[in-house]
Amino acid sequence: MMDEMVKQILNGEQRAIAKAISLIEDRKPEHRSLLSLLYPYGGKAQILGITGSPGAGKSSLVNGLVKEFLKRQKKVAVIAVDPTSPFSGGALLGDRIRMKDIEGDANVFIRSMGTRGSLGGLSEACQDVVRLMDASGFDIVIVETVGVGQSELDIMKTADTVGLVLYPSGGDLIQAFKAGIMEIADLFIINKSDLPGVEQLKGELEDLLHITGEGRDWEPPIIETISTVKKGVANVVDGVEHHHDYLMNSGEKQERRLSQKEQELMRRLQEQFVKEINPYVQEALSEIKQQEKDSHGQPNHIDPYSLGEKIYNQWKRNL
Repeated sequence: MMDEMVKQILNGEQRAIAKAISLIEDRKPEHRSLLSLLYPYGGKAQILGITGSPGAGKSSLVNGLVKEFLKRQKKVAVIAVDPTSPFSGGALLGDRIRMKDIEGDANVFIRSMGTRGSLGGLSEACQDVVRLMDASGFDIVIVETVGVGQSELDIMKTADTVGLVLYPSGGDLIQAFKAGIMEIADLFIINKSDLPGVEQLKGELEDLLHITGEGRDWEPPIIETISTVKKGVANVVDGVEHHHDYLMNSGEKQERRLSQKEQELMRRLQEQFVKEINPYVQEALSEIKQQEKDSHGQPNHIDPYSLGEKIYNQWKRNL
């Protein structure tokens, strides 16, 4: 059954892809073997991360980017990372609703995913779905994240090219600078460029790039867009393609992929370790709770450092 699903995914059958995504999101045991079987077929897609604060117009920009990539005969997958609903645990689907005019195209696959507790960043499942889309034969995989913040640095672990979307009067440029996002962005996109304050924002951005750009071989372009009328969108796609050429010619794409592989390996090991040690953690916490109950609410003063070492040693002895 798993071999048949893999065959369907490699053929780009959208129903099989959707079923596989559900396995990954629900962290079903078989999702690991599925991803392992698909792994040799990946590595061909260009992964584009689009990040920026809420209100910057990321979704309308992504909509325009998809249409432009389609014009250039590319198959495109979009992963729109939405805030997780506190009631259902699922994504709120706002981005998918805004992209309904492209969803029916056979060369486009759109999926909304919840952050699932990752504060504005990428869930582990999202990174796995990127690999799935890569193996499925899509030329471009676009990951649109929730908003600007420290956790948005997660996109660097997944994307080949990162586009940071800003807009006049957004007030998020300094926030992006503080969070370190300025240093990972490969393209700067000033959206809503018909609003007042574009030249000021552009000047501030150029000044910050001058501060952070020392020692970088790639000079990130600043591209002005009005995504609602698709103005400047083709220039963004040109910028993405130029950056990809740079990555290929400089050898940096291979370096990035190797770094991502190392980070993913550590993530897998951490995931497995947490799963194995969790029963010992729960047992220790249960003992502390019982001790406090027996002592009529007096707090247990064992520190988490000593407790962590105790739990680790107990787990190690039972290997």
